[in-house]
Amino acid sequence: MEVIINKENAVTNVRLVGRLDTPASQEVSEQLEPIMANASGTIVLDCTEMSYISSSGLRIFLSLRKAAASQGGKIIVKNISDDIRQVFMMTGFLNLFEIE
Repeated sequence: MEVIINKENAVTNVRLVGRLDTPASQEVSEQLEPIMANASGTIVLDCTEMSYISSSGLRIFLSLRKAAASQGGKIIVKNISDDIRQVFMMTGFLNLFEIE
């Protein structure tokens, strides 16, 4: 799993490439810790190249959402595949995130 972070003003773009499965989730979580610590702006999670998300990956998304909510920020999830959209729908995540 590759995580590419690009910050522009108050917007942090996070591009997720590959499978966000259980083995990758620990490393991804560590890479996103600085973003969670400073989540007062807008965080855009670009899932164009993310092919899979496990329950561990969903927990990371939820942790980001909680961090942003507590700091007055917001999360936008964009470009999810149909398979990931189905996972989001089954877990109720479609109602938790702004999806573009």
